[in-house]
Amino acid sequence: MPDELAWTHPVMVADLPEQGIDLELVPEETNRASLARHAGVLAVPRLVARLNLVPEGRGGAMVEGTLEATVRQACVVSLEPFDQAIVEPISLRFVPAERLTSDRAGAIDAGQAGAPDPLIGGKIDLAAVVAEFLALAIDPYPCKPGAVFTPPPESEAAGRPTAFAALEKLKAGKDKKG
Repeated sequence: MPDELAWTHPVMVADLPEQGIDLELVPEETNRASLARHAGVLAVPRLVARLNLVPEGRGGAMVEGTLEATVRQACVVSLEPFDQAIVEPISLRFVPAERLTSDRAGAIDAGQAGAPDPLIGGKIDLAAVVAEFLALAIDPYPCKPGAVFTPPPESEAAGRPTAFAALEKLKAGKDKKG
């Protein structure tokens, strides 16, 4: 289970100007360490999120922008740490949670692709949005450039029958009797 995220940046939707706002989020070192634990990587040496937040409809909002980050991961081949650059677009709609209920006529179906996220308490935590997009952009099987998998050499045990070979032999004997 990922660690709880220590970094927050809440914005009240009701306080947004009609034309929206542009924000640049750059977490401090301690918050990047929290992000690394949350995302399951060794480190997040750099992260910049440039976001545009615009009110939309009745109490909703649209968040769009770009996330640029460097994450340090362990190579799945060599286990050596290496840095990987991430550039990820961010686009997310929020509507008040009560508008997401499926029992009202004309309500929004939260299960459909591209459906909006619930706006709870009238605010959006932009740090949580950035953390979500970062976690989704991270390669689950990172491979350091130039790393090559070399299979282990054949062992002395290669001449001995495996458990599967022994089972196959038993099955073959059973077929002859039956």
